[in-house]
Amino acid sequence: MSTAKRMPILAANWKMNLRRRDAEGFCRTLLAELGEPGIEVVLFPPFTLLDTVSRQLVVGPVACGGQDIHPQAAGAHTGDISGPQLVDVGCAWTLCGHSERRRDHGESDELIAHKARAARDHGLLPMICLGESRDERRSGRTFEVLERQLRAALSLEPSAFELAYEPVWAIGTGDTATPQLAQEVHAFLRQELGRLIGEERALATRILYGGSAAPDNVAGLIAEADIDGFLVGGASLDVKKFLAMIHICRTVG
Repeated sequence: MSTAKRMPILAANWKMNLRRRDAEGFCRTLLAELGEPGIEVVLFPPFTLLDTVSRQLVVGPVACGGQDIHPQAAGAHTGDISGPQLVDVGCAWTLCGHSERRRDHGESDELIAHKARAARDHGLLPMICLGESRDERRSGRTFEVLERQLRAALSLEPSAFELAYEPVWAIGTGDTATPQLAQEVHAFLRQELGRLIGEERALATRILYGGSAAPDNVAGLIAEADIDGFLVGGASLDVKKFLAMIHICRTVG
């Protein structure tokens, strides 16, 4: 499938980290030093910081998103958050199916499909996460696992979405897929997207890399044809590192 570079995205997933003062300082520094970003930038703070972050970002070029979404719009779901609630607090995005949600909360492929559809139904853009474990990679099942996850996630036909490839074996470990390995997987995902939603939409869909991305490895990764940005974990907690990654992505990507 022929491909042209899409507008890169750099997304910060803060996971269960930071408090209000930290978030305010991060956003002030980010906006003060960002300039014209030249790429799309999204922050995914914990739910407790969504209001703080969205208020800081309201006049800037950076978007805000939720780390999760419940399939239902309201109801007796203690500890969950709905699409209308995310929109109400200023979110434009939400993660769906992050590997830590799959691992810690037993989220199934079917549930993730319902979350992605709920996001679009409420005007949010889902970033659908998928990836293989170390054992699955070692046993040669990477493409089998990714095909299953992708087909399931799109089974309810969300009208728009982006993807984040997270090799589970690389998250938080310091291990990173080589640019060649990551490109191979991203190209496979784009090919599968072509079969599922058509080549035109597949070429327009951005596929992010999400395995221990940091300032010292993003240049080689973003230069690859099918890698359209990064879902950043640990490195996104340091605003200077995050700004450095933005600079690299807009220069190289």
